Amino acid sequence: MHCPFCQHLDTRVIDSRVSDDGATIRRRRVCEACGERFSTMETIELKLPVVIKSDGRRDTFDARKLRMGFDRALNKRPVSEEQIESAVRAVIHQLRMTTEREIASRRVGEFVMAELRKLDHVGYVRFASVYRSFEDVADFREELDRLERDLPGEGQLPLLGAEVVSFDRHVEKTKKR
Repeated sequence: MHCPFCQHLDTRVIDSRVSDDGATIRRRRVCEACGERFSTMETIELKLPVVIKSDGRRDTFDARKLRMGFDRALNKRPVSEEQIESAVRAVIHQLRMTTEREIASRRVGEFVMAELRKLDHVGYVRFASVYRSFEDVADFREELDRLERDLPGEGQLPLLGAEVVSFDRHVEKTKKR
């Protein structure tokens, strides 16, 4: 490792620590020539599959885009950063385990929806509404019904409350007119 201060070729590791998630190692180094200290981060570099977009374009997988998708879906929801990071790691792990060189973006979206479903039902529905291009309230209703049918009483807040019941009554009254 070159010294970032004097460009000397020889540096020595004086301390190594594994990060909390076990995915990176922080190494504290000292330059043998100038004595300056600096830190480096070491991560495993595994090749992830190329993502095939719906229009046929191929794009390299970008974990930042994945994280942004989770952040948008879970904006202002009671989900911790640690839970989000864990979900992102789970999706990346699933991508690695596919052993495919290319993967459809649709499949990546399914991995994300599976993780969001475990984390937060509202975040899941937010993501699903964009991912599946919901056209109207009926699409939301259908997804909510499917979610409630598949996941009864898992400890999260109920998806449908009194405000939805009153909305349904309003819709029924409007239809009768």
